[in-house]
Amino acid sequence: MNLNKRLKFANAATVIIPVIITALLVLAYLFIYSKVSNTNLSFDNYQRLNQITLELSRPESYLQKNPEIIEEKSFQSYLEERIAGLDGELVILKDERLVFSTRPFSKIEIAKVLGIGKMEQSKEPVILDRVSYTIQTVEVDLKNGSEGLVILLAPLEKGIAGFMGILILAGLSFGLSFTFMNIFISRQFSLTILKPLNNLQKAAAEISGGNLNYEIVEEGDEEIQELCRDLELMRIKLKNAVNEQLKLEDNRKVLISSISHDLKTPVTSIKGYVEGILDGVANSPEKTDRYLKTIYTKAQQVDEMIDDLLLYAKLDLNQIPFNFEKTEVEEYIKKCILESEPELDRHRIKIMLVNDLKGNHHVLLDQERMNRVIMNILDNSLKYMDKDQGEIRIFLRETKTSIIIEIRDNGIGIKEKDLPYIFDRFYRSDTARGEIKGSGLGLAIARQIIEGHGGKVWALTHGDQGTSIMISLSKS
Repeated sequence: MNLNKRLKFANAATVIIPVIITALLVLAYLFIYSKVSNTNLSFDNYQRLNQITLELSRPESYLQKNPEIIEEKSFQSYLEERIAGLDGELVILKDERLVFSTRPFSKIEIAKVLGIGKMEQSKEPVILDRVSYTIQTVEVDLKNGSEGLVILLAPLEKGIAGFMGILILAGLSFGLSFTFMNIFISRQFSLTILKPLNNLQKAAAEISGGNLNYEIVEEGDEEIQELCRDLELMRIKLKNAVNEQLKLEDNRKVLISSISHDLKTPVTSIKGYVEGILDGVANSPEKTDRYLKTIYTKAQQVDEMIDDLLLYAKLDLNQIPFNFEKTEVEEYIKKCILESEPELDRHRIKIMLVNDLKGNHHVLLDQERMNRVIMNILDNSLKYMDKDQGEIRIFLRETKTSIIIEIRDNGIGIKEKDLPYIFDRFYRSDTARGEIKGSGLGLAIARQIIEGHGGKVWALTHGDQGTSIMISLSKS
């Protein structure tokens, strides 16, 4: 539920429900009390008493026009019948002398009624025979100068007393129900608002303490759920950022270690040959020339390693822009084969193209960068070739959306356990680390370039029968 709607609903329910409960209890009280005491508590009695008094008090009323009628039996009987419907009493006085009463009244009772009745229609009740009465009086001026007084008494315990009982019941029921609703709604708020907020506070404490695995669950009203969702996304991003930072730190350590390892061998060789020349070990022009050529070769190897490292770093940081152009796949691969054939022939390695494409197909390539990929893969095949007659086949296939380039050799192959790591920088299998020359970045650079083209690269092993490097590029 929306938090704004919940607040409005809670505020309305806090008042409306107690009012409904109070009304139902009052109606039940009226019904039960009326049935038990056979008394009408709808205030008809009290209204009828006021109505009778009003009728008698009006100047145009029959009593005011004929005041002497108070001494006539017919009028007295009429008033007696009217007041009997209220279970009340009637007293008629003439100059404070009792003329008529519905029951015997003592002089003290007459004086008490008269005293209260003359107090300008006082609302104070009078108690007669342990019964409380409310009093209404009507004064009339008789023709002989005498004063007439009609006193109407209605029992309070069956009229206003019932009203007071209703007020007390209504007050108590409203107060109790209002208190209960406040407690109930406060508890609901605690479950729907305070509990999720407490959980968020706990999650914030866990995350600030470094526990980024503490999951934030969506709960509560819509606004709180949105807050939980945003904080959970923030937690995930923060966790990924921390993990990425840790990964980069580990990679940095591996990079330093690998660079140190791979540079140490040629540098040590250079140092050794230089010391040989300085110490006079190279004591002939031919030997000195051989030492210098070896030093040059090792220095060139270091230079290539540094170039590969710089290229990889730039690719990793997206600092090298790609110059894409629409390229026909078969013609491009043929061009790459022609460039590499002389070097492969020198090592007795035969290269051939197997085209399974139907028709001409184009892809978007940065030809210079992709040429580096093909050369790196072919160079790896050359390094790991153990057959007297080496062979490299390039297969071209297609799917509905992509072109597949497979470069397969018949070299020593790759162990299954090494497959997931061969595209990592500086990775070499344990058996090849000390034997194979190179920067160890060839396949890592190839992966960076292919992914820069929006493609994918992976490897398949054929045991000791060779390796396949698979490249997938989207059709243009």
